[in-house]
Amino acid sequence: MRTGRSGKGYGKASGAGTIINAIATYKGSAFGIDLWTHAEVELGEDFKGITGEIVEQEGEKRADTRLIERCVELVLRKFDLPLRAHVKTRSEIPIGSGLKSSSAAANAAVVATLDAIGGEEAKEKIGALEAIRMGVDAALYVGVSITGAFDDACASMLGGIVITDNRKRELIRRVERDSEVLIFVPRTKAFTADTDVNRSRLIAPWVNRAYELALDGRFEEAMTLNGFLYCAALNFNPEPMLKALECGVTGVSLSGTGPSFVALVDKEKEERLRAAWSELKLEGMILKRRINNKSSLSF
Repeated sequence: MRTGRSGKGYGKASGAGTIINAIATYKGSAFGIDLWTHAEVELGEDFKGITGEIVEQEGEKRADTRLIERCVELVLRKFDLPLRAHVKTRSEIPIGSGLKSSSAAANAAVVATLDAIGGEEAKEKIGALEAIRMGVDAALYVGVSITGAFDDACASMLGGIVITDNRKRELIRRVERDSEVLIFVPRTKAFTADTDVNRSRLIAPWVNRAYELALDGRFEEAMTLNGFLYCAALNFNPEPMLKALECGVTGVSLSGTGPSFVALVDKEKEERLRAAWSELKLEGMILKRRINNKSSLSF
Protein backbone atom coordinates (compact mmCIF):
# COMPACT_ATOMS: atom_id res chain seq x y z
CA MET A 1 0.00 0.00 0.00
CA ARG A 2 1.22 3.50 -0.79
CA THR A 3 2.11 5.93 1.97
CA GLY A 4 -0.66 8.25 0.82
CA ARG A 5 1.70 11.21 0.51
CA SER A 6 1.13 11.21 -3.25
CA GLY A 7 -0.82 9.17 -5.73
CA LYS A 8 -3.71 9.26 -8.14
CA GLY A 9 -6.77 7.07 -8.09
CA TYR A 10 -9.90 6.48 -10.10
CA GLY A 11 -13.38 5.22 -9.32
CA LYS A 12 -16.86 5.05 -10.74
CA ALA A 13 -20.32 4.29 -9.42
CA SER A 14 -23.71 3.87 -11.01
CA GLY A 15 -26.96 5.70 -10.63
CA ALA A 16 -29.98 3.84 -9.29
CA GLY A 17 -33.73 3.57 -9.52
CA THR A 18 -36.26 3.20 -6.74
CA ILE A 19 -38.27 0.18 -5.70
CA ILE A 20 -39.09 1.46 -2.20
CA ASN A 21 -38.36 5.05 -1.15
CA ALA A 22 -37.05 4.91 2.43
CA ILE A 23 -38.13 8.39 3.53
CA ALA A 24 -41.45 7.18 4.98
CA THR A 25 -40.15 4.20 6.96
CA TYR A 26 -36.31 4.17 6.80
CA LYS A 27 -36.61 0.86 4.92
CA GLY A 28 -35.78 0.94 1.24
CA SER A 29 -35.05 -0.94 -1.94
CA ALA A 30 -33.33 0.16 -5.14
CA PHE A 31 -31.52 -1.16 -8.21
CA GLY A 32 -28.36 -0.07 -9.98
CA ILE A 33 -28.70 1.55 -13.40
CA ASP A 34 -25.89 1.79 -15.95
CA LEU A 35 -25.65 5.57 -15.77
CA TRP A 36 -22.23 6.49 -14.35
CA THR A 37 -20.35 9.01 -12.27
CA HIS A 38 -16.55 8.95 -12.58
CA ALA A 39 -14.14 10.32 -9.98
CA GLU A 40 -10.43 11.08 -9.98
CA VAL A 41 -8.55 11.77 -6.74
CA GLU A 42 -4.99 13.04 -6.52
CA LEU A 43 -3.06 13.09 -3.25
CA GLY A 44 -0.07 15.35 -2.74
CA GLU A 45 1.89 17.46 -0.29
CA ASP A 46 1.40 20.51 -2.50
CA PHE A 47 -2.37 20.62 -1.99
CA LYS A 48 -3.73 23.00 0.62
CA GLY A 49 -6.41 20.91 2.28
CA ILE A 50 -9.02 19.06 0.22
CA THR A 51 -10.49 20.72 -2.85
CA GLY A 52 -13.17 19.54 -5.22
CA GLU A 53 -14.16 20.07 -8.82
CA ILE A 54 -17.26 18.92 -10.69
CA VAL A 55 -17.15 18.86 -14.46
CA GLU A 56 -20.54 20.38 -15.19
CA GLN A 57 -23.09 18.85 -17.49
CA GLU A 58 -24.25 21.09 -20.29
CA GLY A 59 -26.86 23.52 -19.03
CA GLU A 60 -26.33 22.67 -15.36
CA LYS A 61 -25.56 25.26 -12.72
CA ARG A 62 -22.29 25.08 -10.81
CA ALA A 63 -22.56 22.13 -8.44
CA ASP A 64 -21.68 21.96 -4.73
CA THR A 65 -18.40 20.12 -4.09
CA ARG A 66 -18.83 19.65 -0.32
CA LEU A 67 -20.10 16.07 -0.64
CA ILE A 68 -17.17 14.71 -2.62
CA GLU A 69 -14.67 16.67 -0.51
CA ARG A 70 -16.15 15.21 2.67
CA CYS A 71 -15.96 11.69 1.22
CA VAL A 72 -12.25 12.10 0.50
CA GLU A 73 -11.71 13.51 3.99
CA LEU A 74 -13.41 10.56 5.70
CA VAL A 75 -11.33 8.02 3.78
CA LEU A 76 -8.06 9.85 4.49
CA ARG A 77 -8.94 10.10 8.18
CA LYS A 78 -9.68 6.37 8.24
CA PHE A 79 -6.13 5.69 7.08
CA ASP A 80 -4.66 8.48 9.26
CA LEU A 81 -3.28 10.28 6.21
CA PRO A 82 -2.72 14.02 5.57
CA LEU A 83 -5.84 15.88 4.46
CA ARG A 84 -4.30 17.08 1.21
CA ALA A 85 -6.06 16.09 -1.99
CA HIS A 86 -8.00 17.19 -5.04
CA VAL A 87 -11.09 15.33 -6.20
CA LYS A 88 -12.77 15.75 -9.59
CA THR A 89 -15.98 14.13 -10.76
CA ARG A 90 -17.91 14.00 -14.00
CA SER A 91 -21.29 12.39 -14.41
CA GLU A 92 -23.88 11.36 -16.96
CA ILE A 93 -26.56 11.16 -14.24
CA PRO A 94 -28.95 14.12 -14.34
CA ILE A 95 -28.84 15.92 -10.98
CA GLY A 96 -32.01 16.53 -8.99
CA SER A 97 -33.74 13.82 -11.00
CA GLY A 98 -34.27 11.03 -8.48
CA LEU A 99 -31.63 8.85 -10.15
CA LYS A 100 -29.25 8.94 -7.18
CA SER A 101 -26.62 11.33 -8.47
CA SER A 102 -25.49 12.15 -4.91
CA SER A 103 -25.02 8.50 -3.93
CA ALA A 104 -23.08 7.85 -7.12
CA ALA A 105 -20.85 10.89 -6.58
CA ALA A 106 -20.13 9.88 -2.98
CA ASN A 107 -19.36 6.28 -3.89
CA ALA A 108 -17.16 7.23 -6.82
CA ALA A 109 -15.19 9.68 -4.65
CA VAL A 110 -14.69 7.07 -1.92
CA VAL A 111 -13.55 4.40 -4.39
CA ALA A 112 -11.18 6.81 -6.15
CA THR A 113 -9.63 7.83 -2.82
CA LEU A 114 -9.11 4.19 -1.85
CA ASP A 115 -7.55 3.60 -5.25
CA ALA A 116 -5.19 6.56 -4.74
CA ILE A 117 -4.16 5.29 -1.31
CA GLY A 118 -3.50 1.69 -2.15
CA GLY A 119 -5.54 0.25 -4.97
CA GLU A 120 -6.99 -3.22 -4.37
CA GLU A 121 -5.30 -3.56 -0.97
CA ALA A 122 -7.02 -0.45 0.37
CA LYS A 123 -10.37 -1.50 -1.10
CA GLU A 124 -10.11 -4.94 0.51
CA LYS A 125 -9.12 -3.46 3.87
CA ILE A 126 -12.22 -1.26 3.99
CA GLY A 127 -14.73 -3.49 2.22
CA ALA A 128 -17.83 -2.49 0.29
CA LEU A 129 -20.22 -1.84 3.18
CA GLU A 130 -17.77 0.33 5.12
CA ALA A 131 -17.04 2.29 1.93
CA ILE A 132 -20.79 2.78 1.45
CA ARG A 133 -21.22 3.97 5.05
CA MET A 134 -18.54 6.62 4.55
CA GLY A 135 -20.50 8.06 1.65
CA VAL A 136 -23.71 7.92 3.68
CA ASP A 137 -22.02 9.76 6.57
CA ALA A 138 -20.81 12.41 4.14
CA ALA A 139 -24.29 12.83 2.62
CA LEU A 140 -25.86 13.34 6.04
CA TYR A 141 -23.08 15.72 7.08
CA VAL A 142 -23.57 18.05 4.11
CA GLY A 143 -27.37 17.73 4.16
CA VAL A 144 -28.09 16.23 0.73
CA SER A 145 -30.00 13.29 2.21
CA ILE A 146 -32.79 12.80 4.74
CA THR A 147 -32.18 9.15 5.75
CA GLY A 148 -28.58 8.85 4.52
CA ALA A 149 -29.93 6.98 1.48
CA PHE A 150 -28.19 3.74 2.47
CA ASP A 151 -30.47 1.85 0.04
CA ASP A 152 -29.51 4.06 -2.89
CA ALA A 153 -25.84 3.95 -1.91
CA CYS A 154 -25.88 0.13 -1.77
CA ALA A 155 -27.53 -0.12 -5.18
CA SER A 156 -25.03 2.36 -6.61
CA MET A 157 -21.95 0.68 -5.12
CA LEU A 158 -22.93 -3.00 -5.25
CA GLY A 159 -25.20 -3.13 -8.29
CA GLY A 160 -28.20 -5.42 -8.59
CA ILE A 161 -31.37 -5.04 -6.54
CA VAL A 162 -30.87 -4.32 -2.85
CA ILE A 163 -33.19 -4.26 0.16
CA THR A 164 -31.99 -2.34 3.21
CA ASP A 165 -32.79 -1.04 6.67
CA ASN A 166 -31.46 2.51 6.49
CA ARG A 167 -31.79 3.22 10.19
CA LYS A 168 -29.60 0.22 11.07
CA ARG A 169 -27.52 0.65 7.89
CA GLU A 170 -28.05 -3.02 7.23
CA LEU A 171 -28.11 -4.74 3.85
CA ILE A 172 -30.99 -7.21 4.08
CA ARG A 173 -30.70 -8.76 0.64
CA ARG A 174 -29.05 -8.33 -2.74
CA VAL A 175 -30.12 -10.10 -5.92
CA GLU A 176 -29.07 -9.72 -9.53
CA ARG A 177 -31.62 -9.11 -12.25
CA ASP A 178 -31.16 -8.81 -16.00
CA SER A 179 -33.63 -6.21 -17.26
CA GLU A 180 -33.88 -3.18 -19.45
CA VAL A 181 -34.87 0.06 -17.74
CA LEU A 182 -36.78 2.86 -19.43
CA ILE A 183 -36.43 6.22 -17.70
CA PHE A 184 -38.42 9.40 -18.16
CA VAL A 185 -36.44 12.41 -16.92
CA PRO A 186 -38.51 15.62 -16.81
CA ARG A 187 -36.73 18.92 -17.30
CA THR A 188 -37.77 20.08 -13.82
CA LYS A 189 -35.63 19.27 -10.77
CA ALA A 190 -36.60 17.96 -7.33
CA PHE A 191 -33.97 17.79 -4.60
CA THR A 192 -34.33 15.29 -1.76
CA ALA A 193 -33.38 17.83 0.90
CA ASP A 194 -36.45 19.90 -0.06
CA THR A 195 -38.90 17.01 0.35
CA ASP A 196 -41.96 17.34 2.60
CA VAL A 197 -41.05 14.58 5.06
CA ASN A 198 -44.27 14.88 7.08
CA ARG A 199 -46.45 14.09 4.06
CA SER A 200 -44.21 11.13 3.24
CA ARG A 201 -44.54 9.76 6.77
CA LEU A 202 -48.35 9.78 6.43
CA ILE A 203 -48.16 6.98 3.87
CA ALA A 204 -45.79 4.83 5.98
CA PRO A 205 -48.26 1.96 6.67
CA TRP A 206 -48.83 1.43 2.96
CA VAL A 207 -45.15 1.83 2.11
CA ASN A 208 -44.53 -0.97 4.61
CA ARG A 209 -46.87 -3.13 2.53
CA ALA A 210 -44.77 -2.37 -0.53
CA TYR A 211 -41.60 -3.22 1.40
CA GLU A 212 -43.07 -6.61 2.33
CA LEU A 213 -43.71 -7.27 -1.36
CA ALA A 214 -40.05 -6.50 -2.07
CA LEU A 215 -38.95 -8.91 0.67
CA ASP A 216 -41.04 -11.57 -1.09
CA GLY A 217 -39.18 -10.86 -4.34
CA ARG A 218 -42.23 -9.23 -5.94
CA PHE A 219 -40.21 -6.22 -7.00
CA GLU A 220 -42.45 -5.02 -9.82
CA GLU A 221 -45.52 -4.94 -7.60
CA ALA A 222 -43.54 -3.28 -4.82
CA MET A 223 -42.21 -0.45 -6.96
CA THR A 224 -45.56 0.22 -8.61
CA LEU A 225 -47.32 0.53 -5.24
CA ASN A 226 -44.45 2.71 -4.00
CA GLY A 227 -44.76 4.94 -7.05
CA PHE A 228 -48.46 5.67 -6.67
CA LEU A 229 -48.05 6.32 -2.94
CA TYR A 230 -45.24 8.81 -3.35
CA CYS A 231 -46.85 10.51 -6.35
CA ALA A 232 -49.78 11.24 -4.04
CA ALA A 233 -47.64 12.34 -1.08
CA LEU A 234 -45.26 14.51 -3.10
CA ASN A 235 -47.84 15.88 -5.56
CA PHE A 236 -46.52 14.33 -8.78
CA ASN A 237 -48.80 13.52 -11.70
CA PRO A 238 -49.00 9.68 -11.93
CA GLU A 239 -49.91 9.75 -15.64
CA PRO A 240 -46.49 8.33 -16.73
CA MET A 241 -47.16 5.34 -14.45
CA LEU A 242 -50.67 4.82 -15.79
CA LYS A 243 -49.36 4.92 -19.35
CA ALA A 244 -46.82 2.25 -18.39
CA LEU A 245 -49.54 0.01 -16.98
CA GLU A 246 -51.56 0.48 -20.19
CA CYS A 247 -48.51 -0.84 -22.07
CA GLY A 248 -48.41 -3.99 -19.96
CA VAL A 249 -45.52 -2.89 -17.75
CA THR A 250 -45.80 -4.40 -14.26
CA GLY A 251 -42.93 -2.53 -12.56
CA VAL A 252 -42.90 1.28 -12.72
CA SER A 253 -42.30 3.94 -10.09
CA LEU A 254 -41.48 7.51 -9.29
CA SER A 255 -37.74 7.29 -8.64
CA GLY A 256 -36.65 8.70 -5.30
CA THR A 257 -38.44 11.97 -4.61
CA GLY A 258 -38.86 12.53 -8.35
CA PRO A 259 -39.31 13.86 -10.82
CA SER A 260 -38.05 10.90 -12.88
CA PHE A 261 -39.98 7.69 -13.49
CA VAL A 262 -38.33 4.29 -13.99
CA ALA A 263 -39.86 1.18 -15.54
CA LEU A 264 -38.55 -2.38 -15.83
CA VAL A 265 -39.27 -3.50 -19.39
CA ASP A 266 -38.49 -6.01 -22.10
CA LYS A 267 -37.84 -4.96 -25.71
CA GLU A 268 -41.50 -5.04 -26.79
CA LYS A 269 -42.78 -3.11 -23.79
CA GLU A 270 -39.89 -0.65 -24.06
CA GLU A 271 -40.95 0.33 -27.57
CA ARG A 272 -44.62 0.68 -26.58
CA LEU A 273 -43.85 2.67 -23.45
CA ARG A 274 -41.42 4.98 -25.23
CA ALA A 275 -44.17 5.83 -27.71
CA ALA A 276 -46.74 6.32 -24.93
CA TRP A 277 -44.47 8.59 -22.90
CA SER A 278 -43.61 10.59 -26.01
CA GLU A 279 -47.32 11.15 -26.65
CA LEU A 280 -47.63 12.88 -23.26
CA LYS A 281 -45.61 15.75 -24.76
CA LEU A 282 -43.96 16.50 -21.42
CA GLU A 283 -40.67 18.39 -21.41
CA GLY A 284 -37.78 16.07 -20.70
CA MET A 285 -35.93 13.08 -22.12
CA ILE A 286 -36.43 9.33 -22.31
CA LEU A 287 -33.41 7.12 -21.62
CA LYS A 288 -32.98 3.39 -22.20
CA ARG A 289 -30.53 1.63 -19.88
CA ARG A 290 -30.09 -1.71 -18.10
CA ILE A 291 -29.87 -2.77 -14.49
CA ASN A 292 -26.21 -2.67 -13.47
CA ASN A 293 -25.21 -5.80 -11.54
CA LYS A 294 -21.49 -5.05 -11.10
CA SER A 295 -19.83 -3.65 -7.96
CA SER A 296 -17.92 -0.37 -8.14
CA LEU A 297 -15.05 -2.02 -6.27
CA SER A 298 -14.54 -4.53 -9.08
CA PHE A 299 -13.63 -2.06 -11.82
